[in-house]
Amino acid sequence: MPHAGWNVARVTAVDAGTTVPGLKDGEYYYFTHAYAAPVTAATAATTVYGAPFAAAVRSGNVCGVQFHPEKSGAAGLAVLRAFLGGLR
Repeated sequence: MPHAGWNVARVTAVDAGTTVPGLKDGEYYYFTHAYAAPVTAATAATTVYGAPFAAAVRSGNVCGVQFHPEKSGAAGLAVLRAFLGGLR
């Protein structure tokens, strides 16, 4: 299960439609949840804590992240800026 703290997100886009704007491979993001979303075709990024789980997902124009972008420093700010700028 995930734990509170920093973890690396590995971008693992299945196709171009599953990327999440602003998300960068190898960056550290802050996770605080005990829930671990399963890795599916909509998974845009994974992280590992005990086992791999979805750190970010995208389906069409809907994106979501498992981590707290507002607590993730410059890496999280890049994700928030991309969300505010709209999906590209």
